[in-house]
Amino acid sequence: MVEAVLIDLFSLPANLQSNIQGLLHSTLETIEKCSSIPAPFVYVMCSQRQESKRNSEQESLLPALRDFQSLKKRLEVVHALTTAAALYTIKQRLDEKDLSIIKIILPTIRKDLMKVYVDHLFTAVYQFEFEDLQVASDCKNLQIAELQSEWQTLPTQDVVLIQSEIQMYLESLPSLKGELTILRSSLIPDDIFLHGFTTRTGGISYIPTLSSCNLFSSSKRRDPQVVVKENLRRLANAAGFNPETFHRVKVDHANAVCIMGKTEPDSYDGIVTNQKGVTIAAPGADCIPVLFADPVRKACGAAHSGWKGTLLGVSMATVNAMVSEYGCNVKDILVVLGPSVGPCCYKLPHESAKEFHRIDPKCVRLFDSPSPYIDIRRATRVLLESGGILPENIQDDSVTDQNQNITFCTACHPEKFYSHFRDGTNFGTQIGFISIKD
Repeated sequence: MVEAVLIDLFSLPANLQSNIQGLLHSTLETIEKCSSIPAPFVYVMCSQRQESKRNSEQESLLPALRDFQSLKKRLEVVHALTTAAALYTIKQRLDEKDLSIIKIILPTIRKDLMKVYVDHLFTAVYQFEFEDLQVASDCKNLQIAELQSEWQTLPTQDVVLIQSEIQMYLESLPSLKGELTILRSSLIPDDIFLHGFTTRTGGISYIPTLSSCNLFSSSKRRDPQVVVKENLRRLANAAGFNPETFHRVKVDHANAVCIMGKTEPDSYDGIVTNQKGVTIAAPGADCIPVLFADPVRKACGAAHSGWKGTLLGVSMATVNAMVSEYGCNVKDILVVLGPSVGPCCYKLPHESAKEFHRIDPKCVRLFDSPSPYIDIRRATRVLLESGGILPENIQDDSVTDQNQNITFCTACHPEKFYSHFRDGTNFGTQIGFISIKD
């Protein structure tokens, strides 16, 4: 069932208002007759040639809109200077209402272009149907979930122009929820390493659970890759690294480690490098983003340590990779545990809790309950110390120094951090990042 209809009048010239009137009236008539009750939301996308013309353009469409009282409260005309701006505005309206099944009615010549915009600005959460902009002869047209014609591949230069248009528009958007904030550790020497942990502020992601500096996109979330890329660009500018030489772990919740410069595994939760100017990162949204730095051998690492990765020893696997690849001495390696869910909030089923109890009984609170509270940070520290990391070389603010303000509980601080545990499936992601300075 179609949840929203988008009518694309963007490419029609302003001097063909009478033609626009007729097309719009016929299209709305079909939508009104054929839609279920209540009627779907309808968005009319128009070009805004100049700011001074906006009102006159909108007024010119009013005669075509007046007859459709059942659609009146669910119909919006969106004017914008570019297709990217118009479509992004409509995406915001769809996301406000949690709508995902959209029919786009548009001129045939716009189909190939529109698919490129859709592919960049939306994710697999959304389903699109397309229909030619004409009078529909049959009410079934509004329900058929298939294309009216095969997609044609656009010339590369056209795709590049669209990508550039989208990028320029996203770069023009204001930051949300305040300035971009980076948390830094005093344990890692800043004359050798550039590093930090991000918070949720200073990006452009607008969906409440993703707002605002979300740094991960997936087919299950509503934030597209282009938005995450823009958030990363803003982070890179603020932190001082090159986003083109940025590498994030490919999370598998296991213990594989990628060695920069060697064949990249299909998935891995740890990454190490001794290359200058290369920034490596690990995500976290309750799971621990762990950073590693050896100021003697000038090597670094990052790991994503959730409860599964913690039990599988991903942090020591990252340490071991630094030792074997770069000749690091385990006693020289500094480790910082980033923002992550604390034992105040995090629960696991009793069977999983047993594994943490074996590492250290103090990792589990209320052990006899069906879902005990788990301290994945303590488990990580115990495993690192067992592997030879000096206790004084591990920073976990929840036990070592409350004033450092690095290891916050993500679930307890909704204004600062994302949390899968707190926010559900459409959650945002922060990262820990590190690189060796030139």
